[in-house]
Amino acid sequence: MQENVIFVLGPPRSGSTLLMRMLSSHSQIHSRPEPHLLTPIAHLGFYDNVDRASYDQIQASQALHELVADLPGGEEGYLEALRAYTDTMYAGILSAQPKPYFLDKTPAYALILPFIERLYPHAHFVLLTRNPCSVWDSFAQSFYDGDYEAAYDFNPILGRYVPAQARFLREAKVPFVHVKYEDIVQDPGAQLKRIYEHIGIPHEPETVNYGEAAPSVQGGLGDPIGVGRHNKPVTSSLEKWASHVAVDPAKRALLEHMLDSLDPDDVRTLGYDPATLLEPLERVDVPKAQMKASEQAAKDRWDRYKLQRRALVMLRKDVHHNLLGRLLKKLRFYCDLILRGDGGAFSRYADRPYGSDEPPEDGLPD
Repeated sequence: MQENVIFVLGPPRSGSTLLMRMLSSHSQIHSRPEPHLLTPIAHLGFYDNVDRASYDQIQASQALHELVADLPGGEEGYLEALRAYTDTMYAGILSAQPKPYFLDKTPAYALILPFIERLYPHAHFVLLTRNPCSVWDSFAQSFYDGDYEAAYDFNPILGRYVPAQARFLREAKVPFVHVKYEDIVQDPGAQLKRIYEHIGIPHEPETVNYGEAAPSVQGGLGDPIGVGRHNKPVTSSLEKWASHVAVDPAKRALLEHMLDSLDPDDVRTLGYDPATLLEPLERVDVPKAQMKASEQAAKDRWDRYKLQRRALVMLRKDVHHNLLGRLLKKLRFYCDLILRGDGGAFSRYADRPYGSDEPPEDGLPD
């Protein structure tokens, strides 16, 4: 199954949805939005833990290491067991499709690359990088209504993804192809050809025009505002970030702080010169950018997606210290108290006969 799996590995807002749309319009590649299949099993305790869980992570991790030590194959036996699960899932998805390859594009996979290398060493790895300034601005604009401070407080993604991708580029033990977002939008045909050669399938030049193909990717997570507006890659987003930063000194200060905290060697490994990252700011016509920002704000005022994001940003701000946060924590406490039962999370199954096919009384799906 490994040889039939393709991983597109890039941080949020790196252009991974655009690349997925083009690749999945190939006659041999199927995809669906962000399966998040591998992230949970990477944090079961053998390789890493989650911060919070409904069980004791320390005990579970220790017990799992002891259990794996007793397996005849040790760690390889554990990986084989995990692979049996993921292979079943991937094969099941492909069984309903006429295409032989499945493309898994889940941004968080870029943070668990060493685990994926162990689990799927014979899969096809496509590492996608983008100018960190563009990644950050697109992340803040898309999910935090342009509020850099709120985005940084919730998830300072540059400090997490840049080192992880650079480490993979330097130390990868599996074959991979590295593509840059900037190259994809400026010369998509050449980049797609490189990727298809890496996978070992024929180059289909028409996949550049992903919007003209029958849609093979529907719903789910991914790009909420950008990729659906076009039928093929466009270059208009290359320096779009600069017009947002040049008119706001606070945004520039925070962006410079994040860039300064990155290892310059990591940035260079990703394909970018740390010394020239901020050069686009000098090319911005500030009065024109301010006028355009004002016009865009007026257009976005009643946009449903923007309204939802704006509301979330407002509600999240200082939520752990204000009255709303205290009320929500109290409400959560009472909800947990009311819903807690002898069977915990499985109490809905407690009264059903063993092996029964009848749904639980709450009517929720299994």
